[in-house]
Amino acid sequence: MARAPITPAALAARPMLFASGEEAYVASAVRRSWEVPDGADPDWADAVVAGLQPGERALCALSFAAGAPGLAHVVAGAEHALQRPEVDATVARTYEVTEFPTPDEYAAMVEAALAKIATGALHKVVLGRCLDVVSTPPLVPAEIIDRLLTTRPGRYVFSVPLGAAEADGPILVGASPELLVRREGAVISCTPLAGSVPRSADAAEDLRRAGELQRSAKDLAEHAFVVEAIVHALKDVCVEIEYPATPELLSTDTVWHLATPIHARLADPVDGPSALRLAQLLHPTPAVGGVPTAAANAVIADLEGGLRDWFAGCVGWVDRHGDGEFAVTIRAAVMDGPRLRLFAGAGIVAGSDPAAEVRETGAKLATMARVTGLP
Repeated sequence: MARAPITPAALAARPMLFASGEEAYVASAVRRSWEVPDGADPDWADAVVAGLQPGERALCALSFAAGAPGLAHVVAGAEHALQRPEVDATVARTYEVTEFPTPDEYAAMVEAALAKIATGALHKVVLGRCLDVVSTPPLVPAEIIDRLLTTRPGRYVFSVPLGAAEADGPILVGASPELLVRREGAVISCTPLAGSVPRSADAAEDLRRAGELQRSAKDLAEHAFVVEAIVHALKDVCVEIEYPATPELLSTDTVWHLATPIHARLADPVDGPSALRLAQLLHPTPAVGGVPTAAANAVIADLEGGLRDWFAGCVGWVDRHGDGEFAVTIRAAVMDGPRLRLFAGAGIVAGSDPAAEVRETGAKLATMARVTGLP
């Protein structure tokens, strides 16, 4: 059945949507919003799903850190084919851009993480940095979504208010390339990304970089940490876990990634965990945190401070049957009035080069900076 098309301009002023590929679930009515202090609380997740009525879904966002908030908007809506408008409605703007930490400061953070890794207390840690863009006049969500559909830095386009849907306040928007988990009945899918390299405008150089990534011992080791952690977590609730022995290449407009599609079946298809519970079970993976988890999180808190908030969390939806889909909150921004805050991270392992990690995070930030209209 064909989905009714909708353009970003036709969305609400504070849109709620989650798109996978060419199809988007767009909320038309908000029944209630439910924020909890700890987004990892399993009782909250079960209560969200149990309270859903026919025709409702919960659009959810989980923060990165342990004990940090979780949010669910219970909505009614429909699937649509998202389309770009034929007329470009871009507004002329001026921008004030602030990068933090600076490239030099970020390189020093990487050096500090490498020193921790050298002690043996840590195998991998993901460190991030931000870009603040203040626009005059302020950007609006529909314009950001419009550009996300054009540049498509990731398959999973989302827009979720970080608070009561009807109130003014920040909105989480983005286009993530990374599937944390999808549940369709008893079938479970994950596609973790770890190990990446900036793309080149030169076709030959671009292919050379992709091939080098596939052969990089450092990036393959970084990727293996993530796959092993997800498979280990899935074994508690799944059977028939299958994944290829070597990762595949996945490309966005600015970055090559190593990716591994993982497929499994719920051990208990009747009373097994919902998509939201599975997201809690898997999040945060070493793709955004590190190995061991506790040691990596301590290093992140020490070196990044409170930089992340909702970044590097997860975002998606769940229905009353427990089916749903969650993406990792990367290639994302938080819109708050005239300010748009962007975040990007890179995985640090033994052998990482601070200058290369600065370039990698710069390429990832550039992906989202384009949606502001910056050249």
